[in-house]
Amino acid sequence: MRITALTENTTEYNLPVEHGLSLYIETEDRTILFDTGQTDLFAKNAEKLGIDLASVKIAVISHGHYDHGGGIKTFLSINDKAPVYMSRYAFEEHYNGEKYIGLDKSLEGSERIILTDGVTKISDGLTLYSCNEKDKLIDLGSFGLNMIKDGKKVPDDFRHEHFLLIEENGKRVLISGCSHKGIINIQEWFKPDVLIGGFHFSKLCMC
Repeated sequence: MRITALTENTTEYNLPVEHGLSLYIETEDRTILFDTGQTDLFAKNAEKLGIDLASVKIAVISHGHYDHGGGIKTFLSINDKAPVYMSRYAFEEHYNGEKYIGLDKSLEGSERIILTDGVTKISDGLTLYSCNEKDKLIDLGSFGLNMIKDGKKVPDDFRHEHFLLIEENGKRVLISGCSHKGIINIQEWFKPDVLIGGFHFSKLCMC
């Protein structure tokens, strides 16, 4: 398996960066785009790296925040076949204070988007988990992030976040976008061999 960061907050390869995440994942029999960052930068960097996004087989959006799903429209314009998996809660309204940090709601209802909940098996060795029913060892709260429920702002419960488990060659590799539900909780739920993604734990803040 090979994982290439198309965009995140830092780089060692003289490529532009932005706050957010986009990963290009190559397994033995499929290519996956995991998150799209906040702009079209993931696509520009992919081109510079010689990565053909048009040939990606599957796309996954980890949760409903703009810095992980802001480039969905760009991906749909580049790739005309790959399904895009995201939580059925991903298009709910999300805020950081007064700032809207949710997804482009004009994409809601796209026939390319597959909404998930609970456990969703994409194919052999590729499964999405929401873990919304799981008990947390540590509840970190919402870090000031909010969602709209019954017309009112309430603390975000991150029910729109899910995780991608890749099982290959006897290894369990878990991909997490932001780990809003708490990286310690996620580690305990899955006990993967490898855990990759945004942890947002050291400064106790969330994107």
